[in-house]
Amino acid sequence: MITFLNRTLRNTGFYFFHFLGSVGRLMVFAVHSLFSAFSLPFYGRQFLKQLVDIGYNSLPVVGLTALFTGMVLALQSYTGFSRFSAEGAVATVVVLSVTRELAPVIAGLMVAGRVGAAMAAEIGTMRVTEQIDALTTLSTNPLQYLVVPRLIAALIMLPALVFVADIIGIFGGYIVSIYKLGFNASNYLHQTVQYLEIRDVVLGLVKAGAFGFLIALMGCYHGYTSKGGAQGVGAATTRAVVSASILILITNYLLTVLFFDQ
Repeated sequence: MITFLNRTLRNTGFYFFHFLGSVGRLMVFAVHSLFSAFSLPFYGRQFLKQLVDIGYNSLPVVGLTALFTGMVLALQSYTGFSRFSAEGAVATVVVLSVTRELAPVIAGLMVAGRVGAAMAAEIGTMRVTEQIDALTTLSTNPLQYLVVPRLIAALIMLPALVFVADIIGIFGGYIVSIYKLGFNASNYLHQTVQYLEIRDVVLGLVKAGAFGFLIALMGCYHGYTSKGGAQGVGAATTRAVVSASILILITNYLLTVLFFDQ
């Protein structure tokens, strides 16, 4: 029994300190990346490339997800509210849920799966093939060349994607409400505009900016610190997606409490 307790305590301590070490390394990486963002040179071509890859190329998957999310939300809201004869609240629920929560979170998770994995794989491959060491040899700061353009591009493009997802998600709810549930189009639009506040949209976009930074940070960090050849790159890609997704959900809760807890 004593041996079992000793082993348990030893393993718990090992994983706890390993976790603290990982958090510390991540924070150091983030601080160095932020300092590099305010240093010259700025690689504009890399930045523009990341804008297109993160924003434009992610638009189809984000838009399609937002459309069906809005449609399902309207359908399920109607099913629940009809039990209390409160069907008129469907428009309010759809617009507030999409702008405050669903569009930022869904877009963040989709981009984490598509872009975060790609960042980790690309930078991880450069790490294990010693291309990052070659950049250092050529007097090029790898953080400025590889990490900073991705961080800034994600910080800009995630809010843009979420704004488009807001429109598409609300439109999806409108389609189901009008053509399947039989709502009056004029009344539905009136309720949507009446209960939608600019604050809801803006704070949702603030969430999106935070999510974009986290996605790029985790993708770049796990790729930059990967090792062990192709197997290590694969593991880094998995860790990037999982860690970014978890941080998105945790950050979403914290920001919701901060912004909307009244």
